[in-house]
Amino acid sequence: MMRKQYIRFLMIALLALFVSVPTAVPKAFAAQAADVLTGVTTGQVKIYNEDIPGAKKRAVDQALELAVQNAFSSLVSRQVFASNLEFLYDRLVPSAAEYVATYRVLNGMAHKDSYVVAVESKIDQSLVRQRLEEARIIRTGQEKPVVLLLIAEQTPEDLLPRFWWGNNPEPYTSLAEGIIKQEMAGKSFPLAQGASGYPDPSFYAIKFQGIYDIKAAIDLGKAMKADMVVLGKAGASESFNRMGDAKAFDAVVELRVFDTASEKEVLQVKADATASSQTEQQGVTASLTQAAGKAGLDLSEKIDTFWSQNLRKESHFDVAVEGENFLPRFIALKQRFKEIREIVNMQPKEIGSSSAVMEILYKGSPAQFANAVLLKTFEGFGLEISDVTPEMVTIRFVEEGAISPVPGGDQNLPQGENPME
Repeated sequence: MMRKQYIRFLMIALLALFVSVPTAVPKAFAAQAADVLTGVTTGQVKIYNEDIPGAKKRAVDQALELAVQNAFSSLVSRQVFASNLEFLYDRLVPSAAEYVATYRVLNGMAHKDSYVVAVESKIDQSLVRQRLEEARIIRTGQEKPVVLLLIAEQTPEDLLPRFWWGNNPEPYTSLAEGIIKQEMAGKSFPLAQGASGYPDPSFYAIKFQGIYDIKAAIDLGKAMKADMVVLGKAGASESFNRMGDAKAFDAVVELRVFDTASEKEVLQVKADATASSQTEQQGVTASLTQAAGKAGLDLSEKIDTFWSQNLRKESHFDVAVEGENFLPRFIALKQRFKEIREIVNMQPKEIGSSSAVMEILYKGSPAQFANAVLLKTFEGFGLEISDVTPEMVTIRFVEEGAISPVPGGDQNLPQGENPME
C-alpha cells in the first residue's frame, strides 16, 4: 500500500514538473534544440465588454511576445539585454509572430476581470540571432571591416592616371579596382560606396589636394563609415621583353591600407604580372587582370588577419564626461554612442548634475574610441577629448565655435530621455 502511494505521488510530482506553469512567474524556459527554443510562457489581459475570444487572442499574443523576449535574453548577457530594450520593443516584440515556429495553448481561463493563458511555443532562435547580428548587438566571428577603395589606374593610352575622387572627376572605370572588388566581395568584405557606386567627396566638404592625398582619403573613409581605406595605383605598359612574335605587357598594383580609427598606415600590398598578346588592348587587360587578382587575394588575407588580431579585441575602460548645461548634452552624447557600432555595451557608473562616468566595452582601443567620438557633431556645442589612457577617456563639453566641425556629422538633439537609461 505504501509503495503504491509512493509511486502515485512520484508520478504526480513528475507530471507537475513538466506541465505546470506557476502564474506568479511569467516564464519557464529551456533550450531543447540548437536553433529552436522551446518553453512555456503565460499571458494575462483584461476582458473588455465580455469579449472572451478577443481577450484570449490578446493573452496568447502577449505570451508569444514574452517567449521571443526570452529567446533574446538567452542569446546575450544581462548587460547587453538591458542596454537594448529599445531594440526589443521597437523591432522584436512588434513582429513576434515572425519568430514563432509553432505554439499551442496548454490552458486558458477567465480569472476575475482578466483572461489568463499558458502557451507552449517553439521560437526560431536562429532567426532571432540573425536579427541581432544585423543590428550588431551580437558580434559574429565572420564580421568584416567596411573598406573604401581608391585605386588610380594608368594604361599606355592614358597620359595621366585616371581616378574618381578628384575635385573635378571624369567618368571612370578601373579594371583593376573592379577585379579587387570582386575578390573582396567573394571574401564577404562590405565595401563603402555611394548611391552611384562612387561617393562624392564634395558632399562631405572634403577636397583632395592631390591624387594620393592620405588625409582626404581617410576623412572620406570616416564619412562613409569605413573601417579601412585602401589608397593605391594600378598600371600596365609594354615590356621590353618579347615572347616570340607576341608583345609582352607588365602590370603592377600597389596598395596602401589605412585604419580610419587610428589614421595610421597598417598594411601594404604589391602584385605584378606579365602577359603576352598580339594586341596592346588584350595584353594590358590580361596583365592587369592577373596582377589585380593577386593583389585582391593578398589584400583580403592581410586585412582579415589584421582585423582579427587588432580591431576585434574588446577593451574595458571608463569614459568621464563633464561640462556646462550637462544633462541635455549628456543625453545627446549617449545617443551618439548608440550609433558607434564598435560599442558592445555601455553602463552608467556615476552620474551627477555636471558630470558622469560610463563603463564602456569597446571593440578596439580607447584611442580608436576617441577618434570615433570626435566624428560626431552636435547642435550648439562640441566635444574636447582632454585625456586618453588605457583605463579612461575624458570628454568635456565645449561651446559652439571652440572646436572645428567634423565633416559627415549629424545634428539631432534628443529630448525627454532619461540619462541613466
